[in-house]
Amino acid sequence: MNASRREFLRWLGLGAATAALPGCATAQFGARRRKPNIVFILIDDMGYSDLPCYGHRFHETPVIDRLAEEGMRFTDAYAACPVCSPTRASLLSGQYPARVGVIDFIPGHWRPYEKLRVPSNRTQYLPLEIVTLAETLKTQGYVSAMIGKWHLGGKDHTPEKQGFDFVRQGGANRNDKRVTALTDNAIEFVEQNQNKPFFLYLSHHSVHIPLEAPQELVEKYENKPKPAGGVNNATYAAMVEHLDRNTGRLLAKIDELDLEDETIVVFYSDNGGLRQMFTGKGPIVTTNAPLRDEKGTLYEGGIREPLIVRWPGVVKPGSTCGTAVTSVDFYPTLSEIAGAPRPSGQALDGRSLLPLLRGKKRFDDRALFWHYPVYHHSSPASAVRQGDWKLIEFFEDGALELYNLRDDIGERNNLAARMPEKTRELHRKLAAWRQSVNAAMPQPNPDFDPDRRYEWGRHPDRR
Repeated sequence: MNASRREFLRWLGLGAATAALPGCATAQFGARRRKPNIVFILIDDMGYSDLPCYGHRFHETPVIDRLAEEGMRFTDAYAACPVCSPTRASLLSGQYPARVGVIDFIPGHWRPYEKLRVPSNRTQYLPLEIVTLAETLKTQGYVSAMIGKWHLGGKDHTPEKQGFDFVRQGGANRNDKRVTALTDNAIEFVEQNQNKPFFLYLSHHSVHIPLEAPQELVEKYENKPKPAGGVNNATYAAMVEHLDRNTGRLLAKIDELDLEDETIVVFYSDNGGLRQMFTGKGPIVTTNAPLRDEKGTLYEGGIREPLIVRWPGVVKPGSTCGTAVTSVDFYPTLSEIAGAPRPSGQALDGRSLLPLLRGKKRFDDRALFWHYPVYHHSSPASAVRQGDWKLIEFFEDGALELYNLRDDIGERNNLAARMPEKTRELHRKLAAWRQSVNAAMPQPNPDFDPDRRYEWGRHPDRR
């Protein structure tokens, strides 16, 4: 452990000050003692702007900010869907949600009298025939843990059936969304498997509503002066800092065991921040500004995420990457790093980010796609981004919106009418992609009732 990290951990009260110095820290990818460990920390509903290293002026996250200083911070990282289950499916399958068939959270939203009848998930679980990232890593000797929120099926579709060796749900709640308990589970797994390559998928329930945080932290933010702008909810801020503290506990254990220089740490969120409950009731808890809108929409506030990757000796500390990347990229990236072959007969929609992590080249020419054909905080839609350009197609009326994200990150200036050629180009790409992945589409609803269209009903697949 380097001296600055040792002092930082001591300042945080996380110990590890007497850990042995690391051996074999090198920038050469093939010269390490063993295949690198992978720690993937997934936060639930954390918005792009929730961290100080992404511009927040009220929250305090010294550990995560330090992680960004020691690694690479992505400015244009996306989730493949604006809600949880599809993004998680994309991460573990390497496929867009429309291809997997999990297009909404499980089981999904339902408005029975809306203008469109939306498609259901093809399966209310991640199909067992999918070779998951955990199963691919297992071929290279990795032991894998899934700790926390799964949300990809129950009973016969549990993490144990998808390649995970160590599964924990965090035990009893401590009024903190199980953050402390899940971190305890993660530390237990790291301690038990420190002598072999491991894949730790730590999937928190926080910062999803309802809001829960230790009272002493809530009181800290109730008494803290608030900046002039923003939402700055004290309980939400306390949740964010509580996650930060527990991330510090896990990283301190990795340091204490002399594993930091052979461990990749990925910090990421499953979708954009949730401003308010989809019913419009309850408090407004956060904002994704300067991005537009929130979770459940295909505007940037629903899909652009914080993403930080630390990999000592490979990723340049304090670096920033502006290439657009998405959750389907993690599978090919991590499997390549582990030396695992791509699964036979299974399409991978993503691209390995290893060249970006090494700082060698960008790939800004490819198109990224989203398909969210259900009602949530917005109406059913698809979207495509290529370069600086983003097109959204809304299915109720066929409306098209075109934005230049370089000049208009807040998506305020719809250029579709002024730039018909660019609009047609991206629309054709989007339609062709939907056909290629057999995307399920909404249809006219025979039960449409204008007076009842905004009523929420029980999804027919809910058991």
